[in-house]
Amino acid sequence: MTPALIYTLCMLTCIGCAFMLYRAYRKTRSRLLFWSALCFGILGLANLLLFADLVIYPEYDLVVLRSSANLCAVLVLLYGLIFKSR
Repeated sequence: MTPALIYTLCMLTCIGCAFMLYRAYRKTRSRLLFWSALCFGILGLANLLLFADLVIYPEYDLVVLRSSANLCAVLVLLYGLIFKSR
């Protein structure tokens, strides 16, 4: 029960951060806020995959999917920092 609660809280925290970053982006139109919001949204998806992997479907191994989602989130943020900075 406790791991499921922790995974859910981590997912909700990432999605909440993504929502607040996107809301700030809509006000200021700062590109860094957009890329950060996208990164946190993908990290929220990765936490959902973690929950599915360890709680819902423990018989399946979703490590590759989870790692791919985390890598994608970091690459999105790096792309925004390197190529879209002013």
